[in-house]
Amino acid sequence: MTRARILLRWLHLWLGLLLGLPFVVLALTGSALVFYIELDRLLNPDISVTSTAPAPGWSSPVWDRALETARSHWPDAKGHWSFEATGEPGAIPARFYPTGGDHHQADPLMVWFSPDGSQVLREARWGDYLMTFLYDVHRNFLAGETGNEVVGWLGFALLLLLVSGVVVWWPRGSWRKALALKRGAPPVRALRDWHKLVGLAGAVFLLLLSGTGALLALPPQKEWLVARMVAPMKAVPAARSTQSEGRQVPIVAVLSAAERALPDARLAWIEVPGPGDGAFRIRAQVPGDPTHRFPYSYVFVDQYSGEVLAVHDARAGTAGNAVSNWIRPLHDASVGGLATRILGVVVGLLPIILFITGLLRWRLRRRAAAAPAPKRSVA
Repeated sequence: MTRARILLRWLHLWLGLLLGLPFVVLALTGSALVFYIELDRLLNPDISVTSTAPAPGWSSPVWDRALETARSHWPDAKGHWSFEATGEPGAIPARFYPTGGDHHQADPLMVWFSPDGSQVLREARWGDYLMTFLYDVHRNFLAGETGNEVVGWLGFALLLLLVSGVVVWWPRGSWRKALALKRGAPPVRALRDWHKLVGLAGAVFLLLLSGTGALLALPPQKEWLVARMVAPMKAVPAARSTQSEGRQVPIVAVLSAAERALPDARLAWIEVPGPGDGAFRIRAQVPGDPTHRFPYSYVFVDQYSGEVLAVHDARAGTAGNAVSNWIRPLHDASVGGLATRILGVVVGLLPIILFITGLLRWRLRRRAAAAPAPKRSVA
C-alpha cells in the first residue's frame, strides 16, 4: 500500500469518527425536511382546512383581506408581512418579520389564515414547533449565524470525507472482488463490505447534498466560487419606495402591476412592507426556474404609488445565476417531483449505516490490536 493511500485511509477514518455524528444529525433532519409542509400539516390539523374556492392568485381580493385581518389582530406590529401563494386551496401561510428584515435578521411569527383571509387559524413563533426546530438544527445546529458558518464548512469537510472514502476503496485489481459482499465473513470483513457498498450506492447523492448544503450555508463563498468557475452573478436589486410615508396601495393593485411586468410567471410570495420607504417585493416563478416554493424572479413595487421600481427576471441572469438557482432544489430534492423527494429521504438515512458500520469496525480492530497475542506451543 502506497504512503498516499495510507494517509488517505487515516484521513477518512478520523474524519468519519469526528464528523460522523454531525453528519447523521444533518442527514436525518434533512430527510424530515424533504416533507416539511406535509409533516407540519399532519402534526397541526387545525390548518388542514378544505375549501371549494380556488387558490388565490394574481387578482384575488383574499390577499388584502388577509392583510386587514393581520393588522387588526396585531395592531401594533410594525414589521413586514409575507404571504405565501401555495397554488392550492386551503389555509394561507404567512410570516411576520418584526424588524422589517428578512429571515437572517429575526425569527418570524408564523401565521395561517383561513382560505378567505378573514380568520387566523394558527400562530406560532419560528423555532417553537417541531418542523422549524428541525430546520434550525439542520441549518445551524441552533447556533445562529455562527452555526451557519459551522454547517457550511462542515459540508466541505464531508465532501473530503466522501471523496477520500471512494479513493481508498478504488480497486487496483478485480472490480468484481472489490464490489463483492462475502457471505459468512468475520464481523470485521462484513462491516467493511457493508460500509463500502452503502457508501458507493449513495456516493453521488451524498456528494451532491453535502456540496449544495455547504454552498447554501455560505452565500459569500458560493458567489465567489460561482463567479470564478462559471460567471459573476447578476445581483437582485435593492429597490426602495420614492417616499417614506403616505397611504399604502392595495395588494391587488400591486399584483396587477407585477403581473404585467412578468406576465407568464406563477405567483409565489407577496412581501408587504411596513412603514417607511420599503417596497412591495413580489416573488414569482418564471418558466425554466427549477425552484417552485422559493423561485428567483422578483418585482419591486412602490408601496405608495403602485409603480414598478425594478424587475429581476431569472431568465435574464448570467450563467452564474442559472447555476446558483439550481443549488436549492438539488439540495432539498424538490426538483423532479415525488420520486426525487422519496429518494432524498432514503439517501438521508444512509449516513446512519455508514457511521455505525465504520464505528463498529474501528472498535473491533482496536480490540483485536489490544488483545495479547496467543502463545505458541513448543514441540
